[in-house]
Amino acid sequence: MAQTRAATIEDVAREAGVSRAAVSKVIRNAYGVSPAMRERVTAAIEALDYRPRVAARAMRGSSFTLGIEMPHIGNPFFTKIVAGANAALAGTDYQLIIAPADVDGEEGVRAIGALADRQVDGIVAISPLVSPDWLERLAGRVPVVMLGRHDRSTAYDTVTGDDAEGTRLVMEHLFELGHRRIVHLTRSEEVTRPGSGNPHAIRLEQYLAHMRAAGFADDIRVVRTGLDEEAARLDTLALLDERVPTAIFVGNDELAFGALRALSEHGLSSAEVSVVGYDDVDIASYPAISLTSVNQAGEAMGERAIRLLLERIEGRTEPIHFSVEPSLKVRNSTRPAPAEPTG
Repeated sequence: MAQTRAATIEDVAREAGVSRAAVSKVIRNAYGVSPAMRERVTAAIEALDYRPRVAARAMRGSSFTLGIEMPHIGNPFFTKIVAGANAALAGTDYQLIIAPADVDGEEGVRAIGALADRQVDGIVAISPLVSPDWLERLAGRVPVVMLGRHDRSTAYDTVTGDDAEGTRLVMEHLFELGHRRIVHLTRSEEVTRPGSGNPHAIRLEQYLAHMRAAGFADDIRVVRTGLDEEAARLDTLALLDERVPTAIFVGNDELAFGALRALSEHGLSSAEVSVVGYDDVDIASYPAISLTSVNQAGEAMGERAIRLLLERIEGRTEPIHFSVEPSLKVRNSTRPAPAEPTG
């Protein structure tokens, strides 16, 4: 049978006269496969030259482990992602291994590489600074799904939120409340490099575009901060010691909690300075916090990433780039802009 494209698991199932699930069981060396079925599927794999590296993995035996790398394990949004990933694995033989990387860049490379060295069957990574070229090479060894990266690779899949739409929701909400002195509190220049496709980069690009389109270019202000709540608290305190804005759009909820703490320490309420976060983690809805935030369905993102990874393990070669539609959860941390002083 001549092939004009790479064979898929469906092609093998059709050639062997069995179901896709049966092919998957043979590839994974699962329990309960009859010798006759194994022989038929193996013959079809050889005839179609189907994914030799997957067949090789089956020969050595699946580890039935999947790795997930994340840059800051303390971020509560990542807890939602892991919960969704675990939900997707319910009823399977797979277990999840978490590899934290407390800083971006090379630490992410080491954490992802360590998972590959453990011979996990697939990797989900949340690593904004790992180069696409390195990921392409890795995806040649083990199936990879990148979470939060707007890459368009054919070698690995991606699961993202629609960061442009999420930022539009934030900015339109603040504009409708009468705000124009809106500060954007975000990550480092490296993480927000224009054109990188990283979520924080897109949120910054869209903040700038919306401020300019609204005629507020003179009010643009970008404040850089670190990974965690304490860094955001300190950088917000420094901001407030200069000129107090009427609103702060923060790159994620963990950083927004630091901004809220700084405002409280300055004796400022949401009636004076509104705050919007991003991710809508569980604690954002607590009445004492009541943070307005963009919900991008963290559990759904984690679940979809794992399902895509399992499909890759089973032989899918066509890339999938999935985007989650965000929504804005409006709470008490955003109020109408205070009147500008006159005279």
